[in-house]
Amino acid sequence: MSFLGKVLIWFGFLLVVLGVFVSFFEKIPYLGKLPGDIYVKKGNFTFYFPLASCVLISVILSLVFYLISKFLK
Repeated sequence: MSFLGKVLIWFGFLLVVLGVFVSFFEKIPYLGKLPGDIYVKKGNFTFYFPLASCVLISVILSLVFYLISKFLK
């Protein structure tokens, strides 16, 4: 099996897992309400930037892709 074939199979598998996860968990608990997420509300102005949530998702995805690359070699 070629490398491209393996990559496509893994991406397909990840999409199925992500689809099942999103179907059962419409809202991920605590995501977007972590310490470090910036939320400012003054009068009728609201600013929200999920900084800590973005960092957490980035670390998790980096770990997943690292493990996949090690497994495919």
